[in-house]
This record gives sequence, C-alpha cells and structure tokens, in this order.
Amino acid sequence: MQALLEHARSFPRKAAQRQWDLQKFALGQRPMALFITCSDSRVVPTVFTGALPGELFELRVAGNIVPRYRRQATCGIAATLEYAVTALDVPDIVVCGHSYCGAVQGLLHPRQLTTMPLVRQWLGLSDHGTRVVTGLPMAQTARTGLPDVNAAAQLHTLIQMGHLRSYPFVASRIAAEKLRLHAWFYAVETGQVCVYRPNSRRFHPL
Repeated sequence: MQALLEHARSFPRKAAQRQWDLQKFALGQRPMALFITCSDSRVVPTVFTGALPGELFELRVAGNIVPRYRRQATCGIAATLEYAVTALDVPDIVVCGHSYCGAVQGLLHPRQLTTMPLVRQWLGLSDHGTRVVTGLPMAQTARTGLPDVNAAAQLHTLIQMGHLRSYPFVASRIAAEKLRLHAWFYAVETGQVCVYRPNSRRFHPL
C-alpha cells in the first residue's frame, strides 16, 4: 500500500513532466471508448492499450458481466452504460474477457462458491449457467476431457457482448451506425490481446 501512496503523492509532478494537460478535464471528458472488463487486478486496460487519461471510460466488474436489459432494474452497470452511450456518445464499446478468469471458473465449478453466496448470485446474471460448458464442444482438453476455462471465458465474453444489444439505446446507436461493439480477450500470462472475428467465429491476435 505504501508504494501506492507514494505514487499518488508524486503524480501531479509526474503528470507535469509528461506534459499532460489535466486542467482540460475540468471542462469535461470525451473518451474514445467504453471499456468493459473484469475487476481482476491482473487486467489493466490502460497498460495494454496505452490509453492516456481521458481516453477510456472504464467499467470494471467481477467477470465483466453485463446483465440483460431490464427496464425497472436499478443497476450500476446499466447506469454506466447508459451514461457512456447517451451522455458521452462513445463510438465504440469493448467487452474484454481474460484468461484464468475466476468468475468463469466459478460458473464451471459452482460448488467452489458455497462460501460466497453474493458472488454466486452475481454470476447468475451472466445468463448462461451451464451453457458455458455445453456450448463448447471444442473446449475439451485432451488429457482431462474437462471444459477449458479460457475457451469458456471467450464464450462468456461473447455472451456478455450479446447482452449489450438488449439495451434500447445501444441497439438504436448500432442501427444508426454510430456505435460499434468489440469482443477482446486478454491473456494475463503473455500480455497478448485477441479480438473476435465474426467471419471465422474465433479470437485472433490483434
């Protein structure tokens, strides 16, 4: 924690040395994209994208889950999404899953969550449950025959991206060609970023 405190104290000086004009942020923000990803400490979007302050509007949440649109629901994720699309008019939304995701492992092995009922309830909003297993005929490891957690995490990312389309303000912007959706996958063990290509139905390195 001490290292974080020291960096925070020195940040104004370092920002000045890098000639970052932080004063402009008093007038508002205009991010290039909404970046939805997991809360996992190993996944740091500004590190692997090189984004500077003001360039990414980040939404970090356990398992990068985007619940389906529900009109009467009070949801921080829905509110953040609505603000990014309606108020900030972001042109792109990235949903980024990652390898060795604990949330996906919880979906694959729900018995591991018996001591974490709140986590189990939250993962239920991923809206696929065991489909993450049955929908992956190619995600069986040759040695164990069990679902591969990283293939499952990729499918999980695609499902969450699909949920975005259930939000009326997202769907209307997509129809008007004012908003693009992207599914990314970050390998925490190598730093490689892959993007989903609909024509091949696979994730490919950027």
